Amino acid sequence: MADELFKALADPTRRIILDELTEKSGQTLFEICSRLSMRHQLGISRQGVSQHLAVLEAAGLVETRREGRYKFHDLNTAPLRHIVERWPVPDTPRPEESTP
Repeated sequence: MADELFKALADPTRRIILDELTEKSGQTLFEICSRLSMRHQLGISRQGVSQHLAVLEAAGLVETRREGRYKFHDLNTAPLRHIVERWPVPDTPRPEESTP
């Protein structure tokens, strides 16, 4: 699972998609494409965005749900928590926090 997660996060376009879903979860493909075009000036096709979403979904970072004829995409941060838990940071003071 970690391999798929790192593969998904390696692409800058997929990270932008995750940023957009962080700001507004539950977007349709049309909404995501519009935001990528208008806010980030990315000239990417709907098929290209759909392929990026498929990679993010395979990594568990995006979940989809259908309501009628619409498919909504939601951010899922649980896989990121697994990575953080895998390599915990020890509770040691930082150099600037220690006293001489």
